[in-house]
Formats: sequence, C-alpha cells, structure tokens
Amino acid sequence: MSTTFSKVSTLFLACLILTAIAHAQASDPPKPAKEPIAMIAGQPIYDDDLLPSVASQLMPLRKQEYELKKKALENLIDQKLLEAEAKKKGVSTDKFLEQEVDAKVADPTDAEVNAFYLAQKNQLNRPFDDVKAQLKTSLKQAKIQQAHQDFYGQLRKQSQVAVLLQPPKVEVSYDSARVRGNPKAPVMIVEFSDFQCPYCSAVEPTLKNVLAKHPEQVALAFRDLPVKQLHPQAEVAAEAARCAGEQGKFWEYHDLLYSNQNKLDHAGLLEQARSLKLDEKQFDSCLSSEKYKAQIQQDFQDGMRAGVSGTPGFFVNGTFISGALPEASFEQAIQDALSAPQKKPSAH
Repeated sequence: MSTTFSKVSTLFLACLILTAIAHAQASDPPKPAKEPIAMIAGQPIYDDDLLPSVASQLMPLRKQEYELKKKALENLIDQKLLEAEAKKKGVSTDKFLEQEVDAKVADPTDAEVNAFYLAQKNQLNRPFDDVKAQLKTSLKQAKIQQAHQDFYGQLRKQSQVAVLLQPPKVEVSYDSARVRGNPKAPVMIVEFSDFQCPYCSAVEPTLKNVLAKHPEQVALAFRDLPVKQLHPQAEVAAEAARCAGEQGKFWEYHDLLYSNQNKLDHAGLLEQARSLKLDEKQFDSCLSSEKYKAQIQQDFQDGMRAGVSGTPGFFVNGTFISGALPEASFEQAIQDALSAPQKKPSAH
C-alpha cells in the first residue's frame, strides 16, 4: 500500500515539475527574428554582416555617446542633490553654494601664488608683479571649483547615489588554454595583441603588475591580432607561441617573444624554444605545418568584429580600452567591472 502511494506521489510530483517547466518556457517572450537589411537574389544580408568592416569605427562613437551621457548624468545628479539641500535652507542654489562652500574657501597664500607662477613662468613670460593679481584670482577660482566637487562628493555619499549607466560592452570570448591568472576570477581582461608590436611589448609590465595586485580578482586571456601589413613576422610568432603551448609553455614563450622582438625569424623562434628546453623537433614540425594559421585568423576576425582597430586592444569584462595605457587606466576599468553587475566573458 505504501509502495503504491509512493509511486503515485512521485508521478504526481514529476507531472507538477514538468507542467511548471512547460509554463515557464511558454511564458518566456520569444526572441525577435533577425531582420535582414538587404537582399541579393533572395539571399539576406544582416546587420551582423557589417561588423567586420564598421565595428572599429562604431566603437569610438559608442564610447563618445557613453561619455556624453555620463557627464550629463553626473551634472544632473549634482544639480538635483544641490536643489534638495538648498530647499532645506529655503534659499536658491547659487546662494546655498555661496554660503556653504564658497565662503569657506581660503584665499591663496603668497607662497601658493608664487609656486603657481613658477610652474607657468615660461608660458607667461611676464614679471611676477604684473600677473600676481590675475594668478591669485585664477587660483581662488580653482580652489572654489575643487571645493564644489568635494561638496558634491559628500552629498552623493550621504544620499547613497547609485549610478547604473554602463559603458558599451562587447561579448568577446576567450581561449581557456591561454589564460594567465585565476580562470575563475570575476574580472577577465581579454587582450588582442601582436608579438611584433612595440606598444604590445611596452604594456606587458603593466599587465603583470595588475595581475600581481589582484591575484584572485583579475585574469588575463590572450588572443592573436597580428597586423601583417606593419609586422610581417607577427603571424609566424603567434603560430610559434601556440606550438609552445602544445608543450605547456605558452606564457613562458609569450614572454620571451615580447622580450626579444628582434628575434622573430625562424631561427630566432627556434632559439627561444631551445631556451625553454622544448622538444625542438616537435616544435619545428608544428611550426612548419602552419596548423594554427586558421585559428589565428579567427582571432583576428573576432577582434575586428569586436571593434579592435589597432594593438594592443583590451576588453575588461566586455568594456573596451585601447593602447599601451598606464596602470591607473586598467585599475579604473577593473574597479568599474567589479562594481558592475557580473557578466564575465565566456571561454571557447
């Protein structure tokens, strides 16, 4: 009796679960069908087909749109916070700022004015006494502006302002076999790079510093974007790095290539392999086969499609930054990624 009841209960629960799943699937809004933007003899052309040729031009425009919106949003937030504070005092916003901020800003000291003058002496090309009053006024205005920014910052903290506007993001996958650092890190920097590019080499110490500072939070994924028109040895160097990866030495070989950009011919690539004690015969056979050429070309196409127009290019959880940037730029991108809703790029 109990066995029969148990079987009935199990069947009943299974039916409930299946019904719930079917209902959830039915309630999901259908994804809109992809609409063609042109037809040639019945063959459609889609918006995505344009990306390889226009993505690199669209990316700066999207970033510019974001920066404009971001600045406008920050100004609007500051204005609304200021209006709320001025209303409490029963005064205008201008009067409130004058009383609560401007009046508390001290006049520049003679030492500050003199230091300001010395810093701009060559550009001014005038005696100190002739420009002292003007410099003092300029310094006072600069102090007031800074005091305004500090005051707005305090108001934001008090009001718990949350800015939800996000920079434009691009879905960029990466190769799990070429990840440096914690592969489960919440922030993944996907780098598109060229082994013969001097700027790519220059940014390497910065990337290592960033990873060392954030060992659990940040990882780096490498993808190839050899610009053959400028760097004719970049593609074969990319093939060599993948061949080294077959023997578990991708990152070690990667570092050697950037440290020895004058040795990217066949002999130089073999020399780097020997220095890592790779199986030279296997390495040379792999390199001669050109077996990775198609994969490298796929990386290149993916980079172009994502909007990379030059190397190095980086996607920090999908947000694009470009060039041999200073460490502070990467730090800002990392902090923005950590504070944003988490959606790390996927491996392939």
